[in-house]
Amino acid sequence: MEQLNQLANDLVTTFTDAFWAWLLIPLLAVLSIYFTVRLGGVQLRMIPEMVRTLRSKPEVAPDGKRAISSFQAFSISAAARIGTGNVVGVAGAIAVGGPGAVLWMWIAGLFVGAASFVESTLGQLYKVRDRTGYRGGPAYYMQHGLNARWMGIIFAIAITVTFGFVFNAVQSNTIANAVANSAGAIGYEFGTWVTAAVGLLLVAVTALVVFGGVRRIAHVTQTLVPFMAVFYLIMGLVVVVLNADQVPAVFSEIVQSAFGLREVAGATIGTVIIQGVRRGMFSNEAGLGSAPNAGATAAVTHPVKQGLVQTLGVYFDTLIICSMTAFLILTTNPTLGAERGPLLTQEALETGLGTWSLHALTVVLLLLAFSSILGNFYYGQANVAFLTENRGVMTGFKVVFLVATFLGSIGTVQIVWSLADTAMGFMALVNLVALAPLAGVVGIVLKDYVAQRKQGLDPVFTRDRFPQLRGVQCWEAEQQPAADEAGAGSR
Repeated sequence: MEQLNQLANDLVTTFTDAFWAWLLIPLLAVLSIYFTVRLGGVQLRMIPEMVRTLRSKPEVAPDGKRAISSFQAFSISAAARIGTGNVVGVAGAIAVGGPGAVLWMWIAGLFVGAASFVESTLGQLYKVRDRTGYRGGPAYYMQHGLNARWMGIIFAIAITVTFGFVFNAVQSNTIANAVANSAGAIGYEFGTWVTAAVGLLLVAVTALVVFGGVRRIAHVTQTLVPFMAVFYLIMGLVVVVLNADQVPAVFSEIVQSAFGLREVAGATIGTVIIQGVRRGMFSNEAGLGSAPNAGATAAVTHPVKQGLVQTLGVYFDTLIICSMTAFLILTTNPTLGAERGPLLTQEALETGLGTWSLHALTVVLLLLAFSSILGNFYYGQANVAFLTENRGVMTGFKVVFLVATFLGSIGTVQIVWSLADTAMGFMALVNLVALAPLAGVVGIVLKDYVAQRKQGLDPVFTRDRFPQLRGVQCWEAEQQPAADEAGAGSR
């Protein structure tokens, strides 16, 4: 059985490496640079506007309750972003690609922020109404923006499988392994039946939330995400400060190994770049097509607002959370190697703070992975709703989602992560192909937003002013609030 698992993992890994190296990474790089140039470096020049927009208040939803706010939508996407990719994924990139993978993760994060802005703005522009507010995402802008429902169907199936099942298994697998590692540190060895019990408990808690609807997901993630991020950052910062004398050397090591100036852990420059971009994309999800599903739920006055907020999420994830993991690991001088990826972060904390921090990281991983499971569920739910409004199908999806949660908890680490890379790559390819022809639409919407801000207004978008934009389902003039007077945007 072990040999069969290894063979399957080798086949999946070989295919995925070639797919990423020769198709997906070049396509992502070209499109990100294209979006950056065409939109005037929007992901960099409008960072202050991203922070301001995060505070906008939501309108009332169709069912009479308060709709999802910009911050809550940010929290849903952050819940999926800030997961094991930030802790285990970054450690894996360093273990395989060496410290240089971190620099390529940063570079990719800055450029793919443009792709994140484009996809999240489109998600808002082409969103549709449902009973509790709004839903949208790539499947919706493929249908309404490109008039290609067939493409939307392909994407909806891909993201449902990727996030609803495969990524979900990654998160539950991380929870089970974190608990087992923590228990092993204090002398307890968990057998298969205990891992299964952890999986069943996780299923039970997850079921209570996912059957409560998107509002319950938003409220839970709005509470968990800030807490777990701050707690993890504090622990990591303490270790880095204790090893402050190592920081200059770490910077030098990152730069040198990034450009092949120094061989680290046997990694070639190609491996360094692939690992950095791939793990960075798994972590920040820019261009992947997932964040627009969360961004579309927000009730904002202009599509650009949520595009800016979701781009801020890319920076928060890659430049802060992932960087903290990288420096936490590298300042403690770890022994690198592909097989040691999942252990590096735990060992770094234990080295810097003692055994108690290993258990504290277990708690952080539990929260990180659980919040990601909730975010993953919403992505799948929104796309199942695109495929069909049949309630029986939706219930079936919830059941399969919970089954995948359990199976992931008892699966092997290698095959689960390999499948996640493959599924993510295919989903990203479909989304990127759709983004290219819609860049002009985003340019029109962004120009309108900037013009209103220059007038001192809080931008308001209505579709009647842009008859050339076909397929827009919401944004009726009579249902949008009037633009505030000068100075309102500074609130």
